[in-house]
Amino acid sequence: MSNTGERFENAVAIMERLRAPGGCPWDREQTFDSIKPYTLEETYEVLEAIDNRDWPELAGELGDLLLQVLFYAEMAKEQGSFSIDDVLDRLSSKLIHRHPHVFGDVKADTSAEVKRNWEVLKVEEKRRREAAGQQAEKERRSILAGVSSAAPALLEAAKLSSRAAQAGFDWPNIEGLFEKLQEETGELRLHLNEFPAPGPRPQGRGMAGSGRTVIPEELQAKLEEEVGDLFFVLVNIARYLSVDGESALRKTNRKFRRRFEWMEERLREGGRSADQASMDELELLWQQAKAEEKRAHESPREESA
Repeated sequence: MSNTGERFENAVAIMERLRAPGGCPWDREQTFDSIKPYTLEETYEVLEAIDNRDWPELAGELGDLLLQVLFYAEMAKEQGSFSIDDVLDRLSSKLIHRHPHVFGDVKADTSAEVKRNWEVLKVEEKRRREAAGQQAEKERRSILAGVSSAAPALLEAAKLSSRAAQAGFDWPNIEGLFEKLQEETGELRLHLNEFPAPGPRPQGRGMAGSGRTVIPEELQAKLEEEVGDLFFVLVNIARYLSVDGESALRKTNRKFRRRFEWMEERLREGGRSADQASMDELELLWQQAKAEEKRAHESPREESA
């Protein structure tokens, strides 16, 4: 059985072979831009395996994510930019430099101290790069410049607000955030006064777009802006509570899917589908699904007591 290093070298060699003349036509056609969507997809599949606590699946998904790294590194080597060796060297150097409490004589007994040291080191690295002329324009750029606008919106919002908070632009306490949430909710409700009669209505049943209220373009833009503001405040509340908004929403999505599918199963037992049930019946089934889930969670604890 080969060791870890040999396994890694084997994976690199396989990637090289796929991209080489006579290799895989699909792999040879790929570019940095064409691979980006797969990188995002594989990242989400890693998160899903973690949420499901599916460890065998996670091993496979992490392999798929590592493939993305090997793919980018191989393409970069082909164009003379860098190689997988450069990637590994920079990673090792960064890990050692940013953990002086492990590899040096700096003291950090808590994770909070580690995080503080990490941020100080990042600032020092930034100044050193500027002094060396690697980022001559950096000093004229915003502290938000390093946050990618290509990231998922929730992640981008979390990073933007975190960067601003590091500069002191933050709420002094969480009550201020709840007041801001109430303010933004009030602004959205105010714009709803301009909504065409009979006002916002569910669009769930019937043909797609059938009977949909036509909203003036200017009002639609205002509503979108206010809803975006609400999301941003919620992201800040999550940050304040050290909750990852993306992960929290994914778990809520799963909870909703689980409960709704339970409802559908009950309806199928009676020979019907969800769109054949009344809203009152669906609400009753929803409450039953929640109660069933609660009982399922409590039972193991009761048996172990």
